[in-house]
Amino acid sequence: MPASATVTPVVSQQPTPAEHVMQLATGYMASISVYVAAKLGIADLLSAGPRSVSDLANATHTDEDRLYRVLRALASVGVFAETSARVFTLTPAAETLRSDVNGSTLPMVTWLSDPMHLRVYAEMLHSVKTGEIAFNHLMGKPVFEYFPTAPEHSEIFNNAMTYFSGMVIPAVLEAYDFSGIGNLLDVGGGHGALLRAILHQYPNMRGTVIDMDHVVQGAKQLPENQALAHRCEFLCVDIFAEIPQTGADAILMKHIIHDWEDARCITILKNCSKALAGRSGAKVLLLESVITAGNAPEFGKFLDLEMMLLPGGRERTEEEFRKLFAAAGLRLTRIVPTKSPLCVVEAVPA
Repeated sequence: MPASATVTPVVSQQPTPAEHVMQLATGYMASISVYVAAKLGIADLLSAGPRSVSDLANATHTDEDRLYRVLRALASVGVFAETSARVFTLTPAAETLRSDVNGSTLPMVTWLSDPMHLRVYAEMLHSVKTGEIAFNHLMGKPVFEYFPTAPEHSEIFNNAMTYFSGMVIPAVLEAYDFSGIGNLLDVGGGHGALLRAILHQYPNMRGTVIDMDHVVQGAKQLPENQALAHRCEFLCVDIFAEIPQTGADAILMKHIIHDWEDARCITILKNCSKALAGRSGAKVLLLESVITAGNAPEFGKFLDLEMMLLPGGRERTEEEFRKLFAAAGLRLTRIVPTKSPLCVVEAVPA
């Protein structure tokens, strides 16, 4: 550079309205690029320090030029950084894609950016026009009937839900006092991460997880669940037919009610009421987003689109929860915010 040359500083500024819309319109490009990097394990390959794209391509058996163009695009949005020509390193955002770090985003990224997932979202206009569930339209069956027939996607989904539980659990344990509950029933508890954490925090509590057969069979194989077998059991149950009386003082459901439209939610909640019949101090605890009025950014508002397109459910407001509970013979008592996107929504028999 000539001695007389000057460098004009780059001034950060808010995007124009048109730029804002264009950023949103191209969001899927970043999404699938993150997916490619996640599936190739690029963050793990960079964990020891910067590497050339040639090295990365050799390690991942990919085309060097095309891999470079993907990583260059991701570096432009803060995921990875090009430190010198065609050499990349991790950024704080890219660090979270490593498989060996606490709180790794890899399970959730692999689920949310999976090409199958993106194909479902491509059917949003069809869903909006017809009221049909996009997943059913695309796959020919409901999502929870699809998973048992697609073990790979079932595993990806369950790993993502375990990751989300890991993010939510500490916040829930900090915000809500579970003492006084001797026996806790986790309905749709998946691989048991939430209930395990509660049982560890409350050593005198016992618990039960109920879920679909293929989920329960997977959960029983986990060493961490086997270690708690003396205090926690796993049962295969159709929650729309019946929720068993396990002696539970309280029923817990994380992200179950949001999967379903109102009529099916009322069926589940009525079954909860029956399962708790006669138990003193019985309560139903939902871990759900609670949508608020206004235009503020809110995780639940986009999660609501996920529910609309995949299982056909919805995120709800406080008043909508109140009405659901009332229809099932329950009464909303309080909503406890947490430091996660979810609240503890508490109800008791009316």
